[in-house]
Amino acid sequence: MKPFDPRLVKEVPATRVPVVVLGVLGGLSGVAAISGAFAIAALVVALVRGHSLTGPAVAVVVVFVIRGLLSLLTEQVASWAATRISGALRRDYLRRMLAAPADERPDAARLMTVSTHGASAVEPYVARYLPSLVAAAVVPPLAVLCLLFVDWSSALIVVLTLPLLPVFAALIGRFTQDATEKRWKTQTRLSGHFLDVMRGLPTLVSYGRAEHQAEQVSAVGDRHRVATVRTLRIAFMSSAALELLATISVAIVAVWTGMRLAWDELELGVALTAILLAPEAYWPIRRVGQEFHAAADGVEAIDSLLPSAPPDRWSCRSDEERNRTRRNQGAADAGAARRALVLDGVRYRYPGTDHDVLDDVSFTVEPGLTVLAGPSGCGKTTLLELLAGLRTPTAGTIERPTTHLVTQTPFIAPMSVRDNLLFGVSDTSRLDEAMSATGFERILGTLPVGLETALGDNGFGLSAGQRARLVLTRAWLSDADVLLVDEPTAHLDPEAADDVRDLIVDLAARRPVVVVSHDDELIDRADHTIRLAHRAVAR
Repeated sequence: MKPFDPRLVKEVPATRVPVVVLGVLGGLSGVAAISGAFAIAALVVALVRGHSLTGPAVAVVVVFVIRGLLSLLTEQVASWAATRISGALRRDYLRRMLAAPADERPDAARLMTVSTHGASAVEPYVARYLPSLVAAAVVPPLAVLCLLFVDWSSALIVVLTLPLLPVFAALIGRFTQDATEKRWKTQTRLSGHFLDVMRGLPTLVSYGRAEHQAEQVSAVGDRHRVATVRTLRIAFMSSAALELLATISVAIVAVWTGMRLAWDELELGVALTAILLAPEAYWPIRRVGQEFHAAADGVEAIDSLLPSAPPDRWSCRSDEERNRTRRNQGAADAGAARRALVLDGVRYRYPGTDHDVLDDVSFTVEPGLTVLAGPSGCGKTTLLELLAGLRTPTAGTIERPTTHLVTQTPFIAPMSVRDNLLFGVSDTSRLDEAMSATGFERILGTLPVGLETALGDNGFGLSAGQRARLVLTRAWLSDADVLLVDEPTAHLDPEAADDVRDLIVDLAARRPVVVVSHDDELIDRADHTIRLAHRAVAR
């Protein structure tokens, strides 16, 4: 496991300033710690020899006040950086997952675990481990350098024993990494199992199997508990080993210095300075060992949150950079026609199969209404998902503008009607115009409190026709170049189906609309028809 993942600085701009600030504060804290050793030694020597204590005492007080202020400032900066970095990682991870094709996305359980527990695990990594890591890189070299000028033999003991600490930490870290990965997988499995149980709870209760699943969840939870305890046991062992090694090393320096002081080979001031400097060389590395278990979770989480693809595909830019790019693109595209959706030689094969569902599909989506027709199982919905970017073609290219997809089971959140209409909509000022154009305003009169009516899961509280009109109103509000709709009239009564057909034709007058449908009436009203059968495409 790497002590620090350089991708964190490269891919997440929010990390760069905090890392630099923590480095500067770590260097200043090291200078303050070393100055404190010299000041305390001077105070003790003055006390023993009867000299004035004013100067050394003031120096000790000033050094400790400065060191305390630097420590407090480091904690504040680290806490601020932890919140900022974890938030940036969570936002960029969710943006990448939403933009990724469906077949490249993780399952819901892992997505939930990484975006919640994973992003939260980064906070102790940044707030506690990162400052200690910076101090371990800055303070020991400064302490050894000063010790070299004070007493070269004591410096030699530190130089010989100091590398043993990171060596032992690396050896133990290998076991910690394996245990952390196992615990991470167990936690993901627990999240997935619990999510599946919650989704199927009504069915389980109906068949009297809820108690059995409770036992299963308890068993998975026990495995997660055992894995967590195993990881903590290794972390505590590593801390104890580093503490023992550092204590023995400091004791060697103290014994060697005391013997030479007794032999009159060292002055009291030099001996005290050497004894006080030696712990400062070991302490930062000991602290790294103490915070190592926080790093284990954090590094594993960062590895899951950061993109594995090249930066040109998945870039973790700041919101300011995104807004600037968006403004530049908007200025360049102002007044330009909508981009066309073009397929050229597209083939698609489901993972794990040996035959193509779609073979050599080439066409351009023209303005107006385009219907994808054909028998069930010929690949119509798969083609629509390719057009939407939810799947990656096995071969061929797709020149894709922005698209808005309405699936057979569109997402309707347990929120108000207003929130569902404006879900993912950038321009909210056109809501009244959209409802008037789609006829949704007529539905509002049937709802208890109009736009503020609360809906249940999957639009509970609305009829099938009302749900279809809601999601098509949301599509009207979308600024996408092309609308994609999957079986809009399926499972609707004749009157609701007629309304939806009229609405889709109206939408097609504003921008290209691609519809998958078996509806003969809708096919007859289409401007263009693309028929699929046995991997063949006919216009």
